[in-house]
Amino acid sequence: MHYTERIRDLREDHDLTQTDIANLLHIGQRTYADYELGKTRIPLDSIIILAKYYNVSMDYICGCSNVPNKFPTE
Repeated sequence: MHYTERIRDLREDHDLTQTDIANLLHIGQRTYADYELGKTRIPLDSIIILAKYYNVSMDYICGCSNVPNKFPTE
């Protein structure tokens, strides 16, 4: 699964809007929509924020793993 699908699925699974996540990342809703559509690459620091927020590993968000391991705390 590509990260664009993964971040959309995580957002929808948590019943959040694109605006909710855009506010979390301190960006505009249109910019976040472009991340989900694959028009703009999501910055690494935003992936880290999302991984912490959803409590999943960055490998899961990036599509390297299909197991949503918890975000490492150490």
